[in-house]
Amino acid sequence: METVFSTDHVHPRDRFDYWHEVARRDVVEHDSKPRCRRTFRAELRAGSIGTLNLASFQNSEMVVTHTARHLSRTNGDELFICRQFRERLALEQGGRQVVLGPGDVTLIDPGLPYTGWFSDHSEVLIVKVQRGLLESRLGQTRDLLAHKLATAEGRLASAYLAMLPSHADGLGSAEGIVEAHLLDLIALSFGRATDEVMPRTSSARSLVRMRLRTEIEARLADPALHASTVANAAGVSVRYANAVLADENTSLMQLIQARRLARCRQALADPAQTHRTVSEIAYGWGFSDMTHFGRRFKAAYGLTPSECRRPKTA
Repeated sequence: METVFSTDHVHPRDRFDYWHEVARRDVVEHDSKPRCRRTFRAELRAGSIGTLNLASFQNSEMVVTHTARHLSRTNGDELFICRQFRERLALEQGGRQVVLGPGDVTLIDPGLPYTGWFSDHSEVLIVKVQRGLLESRLGQTRDLLAHKLATAEGRLASAYLAMLPSHADGLGSAEGIVEAHLLDLIALSFGRATDEVMPRTSSARSLVRMRLRTEIEARLADPALHASTVANAAGVSVRYANAVLADENTSLMQLIQARRLARCRQALADPAQTHRTVSEIAYGWGFSDMTHFGRRFKAAYGLTPSECRRPKTA
C-alpha cells in the first residue's frame, strides 16, 4: 500500500487540519476532533485489490462523526469492513456500539450516520466493498452493522484481512480470485454468526433469509443441490423459505440459479481462469446442462458465456 499522507513533515499547528482534509477526501466525509492538536499525528496508506479499495490509517486520539449532513457527499454504494490492528476503536451506528481491539472485525455502512472514538496510536484497516457484491451473498446488512465477528469463521476472516495491506496492488491477475474469496469469507462469517449478531428484536424472516443465503453459498458447486437441502440446513420448510424469499422477489431455486450464474460470470471474466473451458466452469458451479446454462446466462446478462470471456493476454 502507498503512503498517501503523513504528519511527520508537517508543522505541529497544521497537522490535524491537513489530516482532516485528506481523510475527508480519501476515506469518508466527516467531522472530527482531536484530543490535542499540538501533539496530533497520523498516517494514511491506500491500495486496492480488484474492486476493493483499502485505507489503512494510524492516528492519535480523536472522535469522528459522520452525520446526516455528510451523506449527500458519501458514496452510498459502499460498505466498510473494519479490521483493527492496534489499540482500540469504539464505533456506534444505529443505536449499537462495538469496541474493537486488535484483530476484531465489524461492518459499518457509510450511507448511515455513525460515530467513532479512536484511542491514541489506533491503527485500523477499512476495506471499501461495493454494496451489491456483499449483499448479493448475504442479503440486507442493516441488522449486522456495528457487531463484532466473534466466531471461528470471523477469526479466519480477520487473519485474511490482516494479510491484505502487504499484498495490495501486487497480485496481478490473482486479484479477482482473492477479492472473491475474501467476500465469500466475510459473507460466510456473518451468515454463520447470525444467531449471535442479530438483535432479538430483528425480524425472524430476515434471520431466515440470511441463513438461506449462507447455506446456498456453501453448497453452490453441488450439482444435486435442491431446495429441500437448503431449507433443511436452515431449519425451515421449503414452503416457508420460499415465502420469506418472496419478500425479495425470488425463491430458493431462483436464488441458487442466480448465484451460480454470478459465479460463472466471475470466473469467465477472470484472466487467471482463461485456461478453463466454458463447460468446465459451468459444471464446476453445479450446472449439468450446457444448453440450459447458455440460455439462462444470456437471459441474465445479455451476452453468451463465450462473449463474456476476456481476451487472452499474450
